[in-house]
Amino acid sequence: MEELNRLEGVKAFEYLSMCTEGGSSYIKEQLEESKIERIVVAACTPRTHQPVFHAILAEAGLPPRYLEFVNIREHCSFVHQAPEVREKAIQKAIELTKAGIARARLLEDVPIKVVPVEPVALVVGGGIAGLSAAVDLGDAGFKVYLVEKNTTIGGRMSQLDRTFPTDDCSI
Repeated sequence: MEELNRLEGVKAFEYLSMCTEGGSSYIKEQLEESKIERIVVAACTPRTHQPVFHAILAEAGLPPRYLEFVNIREHCSFVHQAPEVREKAIQKAIELTKAGIARARLLEDVPIKVVPVEPVALVVGGGIAGLSAAVDLGDAGFKVYLVEKNTTIGGRMSQLDRTFPTDDCSI
């Protein structure tokens, strides 16, 4: 932590579980007190907790793109559990976090543009997969265009006489 706080423009702090309600409150306090412009979360995967941090940024009036995750749980803690590599794992986590900080300095807001979308799909290929996809899309409310290069649909399935395991007619 000390090494990260020595970096210019960086305020590093620890909290046992940042993705909890208490962690969210703590981050909000830090944002208000320290005029923080970017957040780097060096903890776990963004897959499950990214929405929590995006909500915090939104409340603070910062764009959601000003968030950078450094996944030290899966990249350091989980894969380097042996006691003899603990110090190296800590150094790796510090280096990954420094890289995340460097990337966060370059983050820019990318405006979100909402455009109208028509529920239309093009399925290329009238084999079993293409037909299944077309039916699923149609059931989901899409207008579907099915394109097949041959004069008949069914793909390889239409060339078979019987199918396994029931020995039913494939046509």
